[in-house]
Amino acid sequence: MSKEIVRIDHTFGLDKRSPAEGKTKVVIIISFITMVGEIVGGILFGSMALLADGIHMATHVLAMSISYFAYRYIRRQAKNPTFSFGTGKVNALAGYTGAMMLLVFAFAMAWESVERLIQPQEISYNAAIAVAFLGLIVNIASALILGHHDHDHGDYSHKDDSNFKAIYLHIITDALTSILAILSLFIAKYIGVVWVDPLMGIVGAILIIVWSRGLFTETTSVLLDHQDGEVEGKIRQVLATFDLEIRDLHSWKIGPGIFAGELALKTGSHVHVDEIRQSLDQIKELVHLVIEIDCEHCKE
Repeated sequence: MSKEIVRIDHTFGLDKRSPAEGKTKVVIIISFITMVGEIVGGILFGSMALLADGIHMATHVLAMSISYFAYRYIRRQAKNPTFSFGTGKVNALAGYTGAMMLLVFAFAMAWESVERLIQPQEISYNAAIAVAFLGLIVNIASALILGHHDHDHGDYSHKDDSNFKAIYLHIITDALTSILAILSLFIAKYIGVVWVDPLMGIVGAILIIVWSRGLFTETTSVLLDHQDGEVEGKIRQVLATFDLEIRDLHSWKIGPGIFAGELALKTGSHVHVDEIRQSLDQIKELVHLVIEIDCEHCKE
């Protein structure tokens, strides 16, 4: 006998507006205004430092805009029945895209820094330092707006929100590059060690690559339906209280902090299906579960 258990519909609370969506919008607006100001200022005052940072800021606006679009798409399409397990994986897809963009930015930064080590360029120190401080202030403000965002919202938790992690990582890495730039520019200006500036660029690029790797690995595992060991362990712990054999067990992530599962069980004793269902209900993050039981004496 087999029994399919579907606890709730496939929305899983994803149709509710996430606090991260509104915060991301505010950060995009601030970054966009800064970007326009720097580009216009760079053109009017002939400052290549301002113009270059404005173009750099545009890349972050683009990355965060993708993340914001993902939040809106997840919410608006949450009830679309064509998504077998809801729209939660769009979150991981956006996070993956953000991680890939960070890697591209990092390699571009490293390449430019190596070129400047080989062929040093004249630096307008005062303008460059001012731009670096402006970028740092904008990034600090953005980080404060985003805040420590790991609380629960609706039916799922944002502590596993890959899309939000990508946004936050963009802000933090940009702040890091600003700090390294300020430090290297002061050293170059007052001590005369010009090669420190491109060297700091290489250091910053390496750090961004290292930080992006974790996000890249996390989102890839979600997109490829990797087995989740923690949730599987909880399922096995619950089933250990019953007289049965686990023939097959799969659990995988389908959204921020939410998982689906599939079980194939065999038992020769009298087992009440509702007891198994109610026992597994204590695993709150397991929002969709299919159970197949092979048993001649099971009660409906």
